Amino acid sequence: MAEINLVEAVNLALAHELARDEAVVLLGEDIGANGGVFRATVGLQQRFGAGRVIDTPLAETAIVGTAIGMAAMGLRPVAEIQFSGFLYPALDHLINHAARLRNRTRGRLACPLVVRTPCGGGIHAPEHHSESPEAMLAHTPGLRVVMPSSPARAYGLLLAAIRDPDPVMFLEPTRMYRLFRQEVADDGEALPLDVCFTLRSGSDLTLVSWGAMLHETQAAADALAAEGVSAEVIDVATLKPLDTATILESVARTGRCVIVHEAARTAGLGAEIAACLADEGLYSLLAPVQRVTGYDTVMPLSRLENQYLPSVERIVAAARKTLEAS
Repeated sequence: MAEINLVEAVNLALAHELARDEAVVLLGEDIGANGGVFRATVGLQQRFGAGRVIDTPLAETAIVGTAIGMAAMGLRPVAEIQFSGFLYPALDHLINHAARLRNRTRGRLACPLVVRTPCGGGIHAPEHHSESPEAMLAHTPGLRVVMPSSPARAYGLLLAAIRDPDPVMFLEPTRMYRLFRQEVADDGEALPLDVCFTLRSGSDLTLVSWGAMLHETQAAADALAAEGVSAEVIDVATLKPLDTATILESVARTGRCVIVHEAARTAGLGAEIAACLADEGLYSLLAPVQRVTGYDTVMPLSRLENQYLPSVERIVAAARKTLEAS
């Protein structure tokens, strides 16, 4: 069992599925000869050939459109979009075709497609390289949206996404690619989709987050523990469909909830979770739900990113606010 980082876990999962299933093909810009802009596909074209790891033109619409046709005809394509900010030209295909194909054909055709893309800030990249589009994608019926927060979950969830019979948006937090390493066994064991993972048990409040923000959220839980506060930490992982049962069960125990995400605040996924708690968990709440989010602006450049991204201090302050409420 090797200690690997998140981008290496993605590579490991892709290699496993290419070897296991001849229907799996990869396509995207610079993914073959160059191994991808973040090296997520390094070595795969050399191992499996240019017919299965396909370098494409710089055309996101063509990449996703071609992948949908491949999926409809029985292949299992994994398409890479270099940055999530480049995804928008392909939304027509994703929303109007990939997400609707099973319904449109009354089950005669399926679309076992995975679209991988880096997302989020924290690497001081220019505009269009730091997007957090999960709420927009989750709003689309027929699309499953997944975002891992560790190497082990990246490996297991990507296996599950490739094996799923319907389209999956697999959002990879860029900041997490090389942030830390953990032991990951290349055993082919997929993790379940559509469920949250409870990373830490607690009794005083529930911290809910996903993707790169789990790093700050868990650090905040450590800081709260030093103050005698027991925080439960939930990794949403699959953002659509949302496992509301796990969140509701946690808040029923703790009575308080803080939701953390780096996407802009307005109409973010945190609002949907807060609405779910109001609809189905209101009588469990001892205090208003708090949200710690990015701002309703474009991600700023360079060092200003640190002012935009939720910090440990902001999360702890929100936790204290909900703990002080009667």
